[in-house]
Amino acid sequence: MNKRDELVRFGVAMENALLEDFDALVAARGTTRSEALRDLVRAEVTRARVAEGADAVAALTLVYDHHVRDLTERLTELQHTLGEKVRASMHVHLDHDDCLEVIVMHGRSDELRDVAGKMLATRGVKHGGIEVIARDPPHPHPHPHPHEAPPRRRRKR
Repeated sequence: MNKRDELVRFGVAMENALLEDFDALVAARGTTRSEALRDLVRAEVTRARVAEGADAVAALTLVYDHHVRDLTERLTELQHTLGEKVRASMHVHLDHDDCLEVIVMHGRSDELRDVAGKMLATRGVKHGGIEVIARDPPHPHPHPHPHEAPPRRRRKR
């Protein structure tokens, strides 16, 4: 464990009523005060990074009327302005009129929000939103991650 990852104890003062509400939230989530505070701090640090134009991933969700003339073409055109920053998209027909589109993107948070704002403001888009998450800076030391697959062995015949 490197120095940055060591746990540090510190005191926090807050009003009793706020602490009672916090404890109720902690109990409902089945966690501890410490873990809940870490989650809150992580979320706030991420929000601050996103506001600064950080390297980020985002999921943009759109619900739109596919009968609106040229709407799908305009949305596709806006996605193409991002190029390879669009990592994946999923299109679902909800009913006779409405479609759901989920677009997964990676890039600078300000650029992702800008294009998302244009898509959300496009005539025919009924609902939508974007969740932007700042990516952590790369680790300074190489090490394997659980999501990395081990090298495949060739079977002997």
